[in-house]
Amino acid sequence: MQLAILLFDRFTTLDAVGPYEVLSRLPGAETVFVAEQAGPVTNDVGSLSVVATRSLDQVPSPDLVLVPGGPGQAELMSDGPVHEWLRAADRTSTWTTSVCTGSLILAAAGLLTGRRATTHWLAVDQLPTLGAVIADQRVVIDGKYVTAAGVSAGIDMALTLAGRIAGDELAQLLQLGIEYDPEPPYRAGGPKTAPPALVEAMRGNIGAVMSGRA
Repeated sequence: MQLAILLFDRFTTLDAVGPYEVLSRLPGAETVFVAEQAGPVTNDVGSLSVVATRSLDQVPSPDLVLVPGGPGQAELMSDGPVHEWLRAADRTSTWTTSVCTGSLILAAAGLLTGRRATTHWLAVDQLPTLGAVIADQRVVIDGKYVTAAGVSAGIDMALTLAGRIAGDELAQLLQLGIEYDPEPPYRAGGPKTAPPALVEAMRGNIGAVMSGRA
């Protein structure tokens, strides 16, 4: 089973690496990082690069496609090589997935039209303009399309997929292996639980947040 994780300039690291930590451990998994051109791809902070070992044309038909989000997503909303690759890969994929604003890329490529999906809460209002239907859930499954909310939700999505692909017992073993048992020190992980003043401050700073400058 080939798992292709898309990389692009200014992607959010955990969007890609969180699911990688889970999905790469599935039996028989071949996980590849892909980009328009093979080579180092810099994250949204600018201080870390992940190597895309293959270019898009070298991975024509992966079994699972994963699109992370990040500020660089804004540069991938117009039709081009990434959209063409996503549509071609989707024709034969078993699962087409995204984390955070990666779902906006999928939607812009025409893959989420009429489908339930989610994304980072700051960007969720963009989904209907791209033809998708907003689902207020951390992980949303609509057929073979699986989308996760912001950043850390990618781990939840990966464990959900692991259960669907290899069974609940193995998925639980993977969860135990990475000791995914979050106990955050604050109840500020989403707009429903965070202090209202923080939510408004984040909304007011949306341009900087979504561009990685916050």
